Amino acid sequence: MSLRRILVVGLGNPGEAYRNTYHSAGNIVLEALQKRISATQPPFSSERHGKKSTLASIGPKYSFLQSPSIMNVTGPWFAKAYKEHLVENGLRPAELGVVLVHDDLEEELGVVKIRDWARSHRGHNGIKSVNASLRADPEGKRARVSIGIGRPTEREKASVSDYVLSKIPRHARGIIEEKGGAGLLGALMDLEKKWEAS
Repeated sequence: MSLRRILVVGLGNPGEAYRNTYHSAGNIVLEALQKRISATQPPFSSERHGKKSTLASIGPKYSFLQSPSIMNVTGPWFAKAYKEHLVENGLRPAELGVVLVHDDLEEELGVVKIRDWARSHRGHNGIKSVNASLRADPEGKRARVSIGIGRPTEREKASVSDYVLSKIPRHARGIIEEKGGAGLLGALMDLEKKWEAS
């Protein structure tokens, strides 16, 4: 069964205080990609998805959603939004590609990597929550795309938490947007080819 749509969900914390933090890199890169392909992908606007007000950009092929939930409890909303997307678009799981875009402390700033859906969450609470809420489906086409945000010198839990919730300096944000936007587009194209061939 051929792929008909791709649902791309960015992870981050809601609210203006957290929009420009490292933990919201998934959403930042999703916005950067929308600008790159704005000829076919409309600007983000507030819509209802998964029973919550969500920043969304629904194009002819891609549905971009920015998670409106606090990172650590993203899963229940994600599962609802996924199921809604199947029903409202008349799709079977095999016809909908799902991509989760998230920050990654283990990669250099702006580095984009495709990750297997079942690969270790490496302590990322947003991924843990999604995995706990979205059941495995043998027909499902799913992948994660990680965005490197670097890591603080100190590796204690408190230092890491402070780092991911800290404001991104302008120069670093520019790198995340430029490299991340281009990298995410390339990743989506690679995944689409892989899924179409499977």
